Order: sequence, then structure tokens, then C-alpha cells
Amino acid sequence: MSNLLWLILMILGGMAVAVQPSINARLAQKVGPYESSLISFAVGTLALLLVVLIQGRGTLRGIGTASWWELTGGLLGAFFVTLTIITVPRLGTTAVMAAVIAGQLATGALLDHFGLFGLRQLPLTPLRLAGMLLLAAGAALIIKR
Repeated sequence: MSNLLWLILMILGGMAVAVQPSINARLAQKVGPYESSLISFAVGTLALLLVVLIQGRGTLRGIGTASWWELTGGLLGAFFVTLTIITVPRLGTTAVMAAVIAGQLATGALLDHFGLFGLRQLPLTPLRLAGMLLLAAGAALIIKR
């Protein structure tokens, strides 16, 4: 698959991440915030089960060799989804997404710069830092009421 297609898919993924908290927050009005998060993960788990059954090429047996920290992704996802369910009605979708993007960018820059988790090392250049600061300034303007 070409990099352009991957980029388009990630933009669509970003759009999904922006819509998901509002949908989950709406559900939370009917069932509660933690229950909404549980339902969100249950539906996602069922969808992924189907994907694994149809397209899966790996093996779940490898879980036995995984380090404890490699299994924390679901916990971090549950923290994120639950937090967005609670904060979107209070702060609004745009402010929450701006804060999320700022946090993701700062963390991503550190992960890249130090090559953490065995990923490729990409130094934090002045140009990348300037881009991050501009995005952070934009997030601050969006959050400010």
C-alpha cells in the first residue's frame, strides 16, 4: 500500500477519533460514562474478533512472550476513551481534541527523538520543534474561551 493511501487512512482515523468521544458521551447520557466506555470497547472487541477471524495472519500464542508493558495498550486506550467521554460534555469536542493532539504531539516527539519502544529514532530538529510549537499555539487558541 502506498504512503499516500496510509496517510489518507490516518486522516480518516483522526476523523474517527474526533467523532468517537461525542458518540460515546451521548451514549453515556443513557447508560453512564463507565458503562459507555465498556460498551465501546466490547463493540470494538467484537469487530476486531471478526477482523482477526477473517484477515488475521498472526498468532495470539505470542502473548506468552510479551513483556508486561507491551500489554498496557488496552489499559491506555480505556483510560483515553473514558476520559474523553467524561470531558467532552464539559469542555467541548474541539477543546478536548486540541488537548489530545497537543499531548500526542509532545509524546510522539519524545518517542521519536529517543527511539523508545524499539522504534526508529527521529531527532527533534528545530523545524519539527517549530511545527510542534505552532500546533501547540493553535491548540491553546482553540481551548481559550
